[in-house]
Amino acid sequence: MRFRAGIALLLFLSACATSTPAPGTPGMRSQRLTNLERAAKLPWADDGRCVVREASQPWPVLVERCYQALDHDRIEFRDTTGRCAVASAGAAAVGIGFCVLAAPEIVVGAVIVIGVVVVGVAIKEALDAYELRHAYPEEAGTSRGAKAAVREAEAQRKPKLKPEPAGQDWQPPVPPVPVDRTGRASCEPVPVPHAGEDDPHNECADKFPPNRYPGMDVLVGGVRFDALQVGVRKLWEIKTHQFDLYNDFVREQEIDKEIEQLNKERRAATVCGYDFVVGVSTQAHKDALLQADQYLNVVVTGCKR
Repeated sequence: MRFRAGIALLLFLSACATSTPAPGTPGMRSQRLTNLERAAKLPWADDGRCVVREASQPWPVLVERCYQALDHDRIEFRDTTGRCAVASAGAAAVGIGFCVLAAPEIVVGAVIVIGVVVVGVAIKEALDAYELRHAYPEEAGTSRGAKAAVREAEAQRKPKLKPEPAGQDWQPPVPPVPVDRTGRASCEPVPVPHAGEDDPHNECADKFPPNRYPGMDVLVGGVRFDALQVGVRKLWEIKTHQFDLYNDFVREQEIDKEIEQLNKERRAATVCGYDFVVGVSTQAHKDALLQADQYLNVVVTGCKR
């Protein structure tokens, strides 16, 4: 209860310092940018992925959700004003560090970072994407008039160890996609036919998120995704192979291959301002992915083969 009370107080202080704009307004975009720039000055153990995910929230909410992702060995907090000791019946209930960091304005000397801060990869990519979208607003992912250019992807993936996962894991060459003035692949979602003829996998991709383009994959940032969820900016990668039946060696090899693929997809989604979700059929598959990368957003779909 005390922790929540501390959060409520900090949110109140933040509201007094600045009003929160309605979602979708230019002010909301400005808040996201401000939060990203503020977070870029801090050391993050997860390369800033949590920050990018929560950047549109008020700063105290972002701090509440991402505080554990800080590299605490490289950061020191000092309650120079005494405000945090007074803000809660027990500062320990909220945490001096949390209270100092979540304040609407950080007092000089209150946050001390040990060593040079290298901006987290995810934060840098999000800031670069923001710059690109505002340098060329007509190409921010909604434009239909971008020039077309040919962008060839890998002909196909490396051969897999047996037993073979289902056919959805093979992806044909990516067809030509729109590019922006810099030559980068456009963030505009481009529907393309589902890869392969794996009907159970394609049915899961269409119905579970559910897919905005039934019967289609979608290209975003030059990367193919299984689905773009209806009504939200959320891209999905669907896995329906029978992971639970693999032996330990093949499971390990499969997870290594999937993590490499998912990192590529997550980077493309993040740069273009989308959330990224992985759908798997079983809890065992979810547990294995989260053990390899705890910051993935993994959902058990229950889809059967």
